[in-house]
Parts: sequence; structure tokens; C-alpha cells
Amino acid sequence: MRKLKNEELERLSVEDFKTAAKIPVVLVLDNVRSHLNVGSVFRTADAFKIEAIYLCGITGVPPHRDIQKTALGATDTVEWRYSETTLTAAQELKENGYTICAIEQAEKATMLQELNATALMPLALVFGNEVDGVDQEVVSLSDVVIEIPQFGTKHSLNVSVSAGIVIWEVARQIIFNERH
Repeated sequence: MRKLKNEELERLSVEDFKTAAKIPVVLVLDNVRSHLNVGSVFRTADAFKIEAIYLCGITGVPPHRDIQKTALGATDTVEWRYSETTLTAAQELKENGYTICAIEQAEKATMLQELNATALMPLALVFGNEVDGVDQEVVSLSDVVIEIPQFGTKHSLNVSVSAGIVIWEVARQIIFNERH
């Protein structure tokens, strides 16, 4: 099997990406400590043509060396904005018609495989701090709490891994118009 070259992968230019149609999803990072995690989320957001990222609280913002290290240029393509608090960002998004979805382990959470993302569009997916998760006030404000099923001894995932899993499932449903 031969590895494809960049031109064969039909990658968008930065200019084309900025004007391309995006999937109606905003990512909200709630006090994410690691700049490397922030950069990884930017890179995933670029891969799936996510609308924007809200960086909240102590979450690092570009330009930062460690964000750039893992984002590999995605901070130049994905729209982003900063909000002092995640609650303020979530309230603003909710007022603008977004369904607020906290990614968290909580009572009455919807398991990811049971989510019908297309029925909830547009979505704001809130990913929490590496230790404390999504702030309880934001969880309480959320329309849906989504849990990623886990089966091992550890019952948490790195925030950038969680983002990749949830973004893939949401994008898969939207792009391939499948419903669960």
C-alpha cells in the first residue's frame, strides 16, 4: 500500500478553509490547563471543519509555543475567541440558539452512542479541566450531558482525546447523515 502525498489528499488552503462551510459545532474549553491539549483540540477542530473554539478562564490562547507545537498551524484556520468564564460563553451560545452539551460523567447523562447530534444542531460541546472536569454551573446550564462509555479501570480520558472521540461521532452523524 502506497502512502498518499499531500496534493493527493486535496488539502484546503488556509484561505479556502476560512471560507469553506463548517459543521455547526462550537467547542468550548473550560479552564483547560495544558497548552498542548489546547493545540491538539485546534488540530482536531481543523480536521473536521468545526465552526469555532471558545477558550475560557485559564485556558491558554494563541500564540503560544506549546499550542502551536500540537496545533501545527490550525490556530491560523480555526476561528477562536476568549471568554473570562465558561458560564458566560455557554450562556451567550445558548442565547444564540446553540444546544449546550457538557462532556462529563453525571447523573442522567446521555451515552455518546445514543446521541442524536443532527436533531440538536447547532451544538456547543463543552470540555472541562483536566482534573476538575466541566464546572458544575455549566453542567447545570447544559441542555445535554454526554458521557463517553469507558470499560477499563480508569474512568477518565485526556481532554484532547475526549474531544477527538466526541467530535468524530458528531461529525460522523452530520457528514454521513446517520442517526442513532
